[in-house]
Amino acid sequence: MVYQRKFIKEVSQTAVGVFVLLLATLVVVQAVKLLGGAAGGKVAADAVATLVAFWTVALMPIVLILTAYISALTVFSRYWRDSEMTVWLSSGLSLYGWIKPLMAFAVPFALLTALVSMLVMPWADARSHEFAEVLKQRQDTSMVRPGVFQEFGSSTPRVYFVEKFDAGSGDAANLFIREQNAQGRDTLITAERGRFAEAGNKRTLELFNGRRYSGTPGMADYDEVSFERLHLVVGTAPKLVQRDIHRRTVPTAKLWGNTNPELRGELMWRITMPVSVLILALLALPLSYMDNRSGRSYSLLIAIGMFLLYQNGLTLVRDGISSGKIPLWPGLIVPHLLMLMLAVLLLRVRSQPSRPFWQALRLALGGKPA
Repeated sequence: MVYQRKFIKEVSQTAVGVFVLLLATLVVVQAVKLLGGAAGGKVAADAVATLVAFWTVALMPIVLILTAYISALTVFSRYWRDSEMTVWLSSGLSLYGWIKPLMAFAVPFALLTALVSMLVMPWADARSHEFAEVLKQRQDTSMVRPGVFQEFGSSTPRVYFVEKFDAGSGDAANLFIREQNAQGRDTLITAERGRFAEAGNKRTLELFNGRRYSGTPGMADYDEVSFERLHLVVGTAPKLVQRDIHRRTVPTAKLWGNTNPELRGELMWRITMPVSVLILALLALPLSYMDNRSGRSYSLLIAIGMFLLYQNGLTLVRDGISSGKIPLWPGLIVPHLLMLMLAVLLLRVRSQPSRPFWQALRLALGGKPA
């Protein structure tokens, strides 16, 4: 029908704008945060774009859910505001007639969300963890900044100072290195020049023409050694992340039938995201109701509150499944069933816009007219 084609065209155009706006906002916020970390030496500058890409993929299901919900809510709100819905209901038609075109719009979003949450996200999270391991091993070379004292390493942290550094060749000039072991003994190394390199599965720093001082602060036991060449191990080669260790990286096929509560919670969450697209799209139809005499803010606040209630409730259920307190299938079905029942109830209420809300609610629940 004409109204169906018109609705799908309008809501699709709105969805494009909403998706671009949400994605751009989230990407800019995360990029600014990572650039701040890069400026402070916490993140390698050449890794910012890759980290933003992985972070964007991780948030893509939420962006798709919000896009479908906000787009449907926006279009239906305009229909109520311009009295198109009033004309629709006055013609003897029901709000249920909008479900078919609404689902024609929401189902592709649900399928895309399912594809991302079940296939793309586990792969992207695995690559993200691997990239994080690479960054940990590369930080001694990729994050070296000339003229700045920097601390690298976790088990045996070292403080580096390099006067000049060529990231391409790994050559450095006028180096200062301080290291302290678990017993509190300090080691200070100075060298005229050095070179960061890889040897086998290790990352090394080769120093030339320098001195090494070793001792305990406050004690007169310092040793001084001159050297022409000294090798230091600054890291090991990165290892691929085992996908079965991190729940977000486990392939969806391996989650089915798994008895691990944490993996069951992850399976519930991946199934929940595409289902919530359909439930929220259906909720947008009655929640978009707008009375021009009472203002627009009330319906908007109710719609926002309903979304937060739904998503936070699903998060609590997921945590309950992950901790073993809630069985998988009841935790997966009951929240969606409750929201579906609420959507049907609100549809029955909003199909009677001429009646006061509480009277329409009583009739929707099977009561008799007053």
